Amino acid sequence: MNLAVIQMVSQADVLANLLQARRLLEQAAAGGARLVVLPENFAAMGRRDLAALGRSEARGEGPILPWLKQAARDLRLWIVAGTLPLPPAGEPEAKARACCLLLDEHGEQVARYDKLHLFDVEVGDRQGRYRESDDFAHGERIVVADTPVGRLGLTVCYDLRFPELYGALREAGAELISVPAAFTALTGAAHWQILVRARAIETQCYLLAAGQGGTHPGGRETFGHSAIVDPWGRVLAEQARGEAVLQAGRDAAEQAAIRQRMPVSRHRRFFAAAEPRLPGLQQS
Repeated sequence: MNLAVIQMVSQADVLANLLQARRLLEQAAAGGARLVVLPENFAAMGRRDLAALGRSEARGEGPILPWLKQAARDLRLWIVAGTLPLPPAGEPEAKARACCLLLDEHGEQVARYDKLHLFDVEVGDRQGRYRESDDFAHGERIVVADTPVGRLGLTVCYDLRFPELYGALREAGAELISVPAAFTALTGAAHWQILVRARAIETQCYLLAAGQGGTHPGGRETFGHSAIVDPWGRVLAEQARGEAVLQAGRDAAEQAAIRQRMPVSRHRRFFAAAEPRLPGLQQS
């Protein structure tokens, strides 16, 4: 059971969220996980001081990054750290990105992915209007990295609606794709499970979808239904709401057989790489 995704119901209190996440990471490690995915906004939900929080972390004055590194070292885990509001490396005063870090079992940063697609939409829920671009700048490149359990592509939440990104990750060699998320209850009920399974089927990758699942500050409701889905689209583990640790194992031989029997990557006639706006590739 070397794969794990964690579902949380994060609140505004960073330290309380980190305590909860540590307990869930310990549970995943005890179950044999090597790679664990935390949800989007795992350290804080509903805060309006995201820019200040990110600048503090970038200057080495915040609690989150030291906590992440210590947890990875203590538990000997590779951690996909949901999202953090971090400015670009070396630019501590720049506008934050919705940043997803991959740390290895020594607590070292292996890769950084800045969310490409920002959630600027109208939703018929209590909040109504979402404008991620008010707080974050767009990312600029796709990211894949080697891990002990396979080659991992990094995505975040709203990215799930853009299959060309997932196709590009597959072309870059991804065998697993992580999706930290905080889907709204309304859009999640309509589309989340369909999208997660579709992205797994079309890329023939394991999808590691770690969501927020409950009620957050201001009454915001997230959909949950975190899941691990295999390359054939089978849901190996799922949790509707509340905190959870979901675990499954990657069967590399079966994945290779699926790709050999149905070589969709070789059959593709339209390529995302032909799109001039496609971001560059970062490999780790």
